[in-house]
Amino acid sequence: MGNLLCCVQVDQSTVAIKERFGKYDEVLDPGCHFLPWCLGSNIAGHLSLRVQQLDVKCETKTKDNVFVNVVASIQYRALSEKASDAFYKLSNTKGQIQAYVFDVIRASVPRLNLDDAFEQKNDIAKAVEDELEKAMSTYGYEIVQTLIVDIEPDEHVKRAMNEINAAARLRVAATEKAEAEKILQIKRAEGEAESKYLAGLGIARQRQAIVEGLRDSVLGFSENVPGTTAKDVMDMVLVTQYFDTMKEIGAASKSSAVFIPHGPGAIRDVASQIREGLLQADAASK
Repeated sequence: MGNLLCCVQVDQSTVAIKERFGKYDEVLDPGCHFLPWCLGSNIAGHLSLRVQQLDVKCETKTKDNVFVNVVASIQYRALSEKASDAFYKLSNTKGQIQAYVFDVIRASVPRLNLDDAFEQKNDIAKAVEDELEKAMSTYGYEIVQTLIVDIEPDEHVKRAMNEINAAARLRVAATEKAEAEKILQIKRAEGEAESKYLAGLGIARQRQAIVEGLRDSVLGFSENVPGTTAKDVMDMVLVTQYFDTMKEIGAASKSSAVFIPHGPGAIRDVASQIREGLLQADAASK
């Protein structure tokens, strides 16, 4: 009906390319336009001004010889003031953009190791955007934004990277465990040393108390029983100690004991040996 009335409608965010007898005439903006088809005017086509997106997947190799698939997302749109260039100069816009993306990615990524490629995604995207902006502006297109959305290595490479990461974490865990065991052993040794030190102090004080008790017993017995000598008192103390020891050995069910002569005469021998040892030590000190 519009053609019969020589009118044409152009939708919002779209421009129409008007030709006259097959030659470019003008760009029609959104709205209703008079189009005298009887005078050779017609619409050659429409061009969308909306932002469009093209996802490009490019396979390339890194500097350390790892094959990766780089996925780039290109957002672009046609410029209304250059609509004629966008319509007439390019027949395959997406193919042109894809070719430039392949060229830049395959020139940038091979100069980087795999880890560096992940870290410098923004730099790669900026290089792609600069190259596309310079090339596509000639054809009436604006590059709105370029994103490197994914860098995907081969499945075997990803598995190897995960194993390396896991091994590194296990190594750190083993180191920390060894340090903890080392600290425990040091603390245990310090505790044992402190325990033995305190035990030694206790034994020394016990022996000191025994010596002081024996001395007091000898002095008290000598004072209360006239006519007794220190030797008599010491013999009696040794006999008492002997019977106490025998009593303890007999009372213990699981005791390891060394049997020595234990007759009455043996006690006198033991006492003599102790006295001789004391006398020899006293003589040696003089």
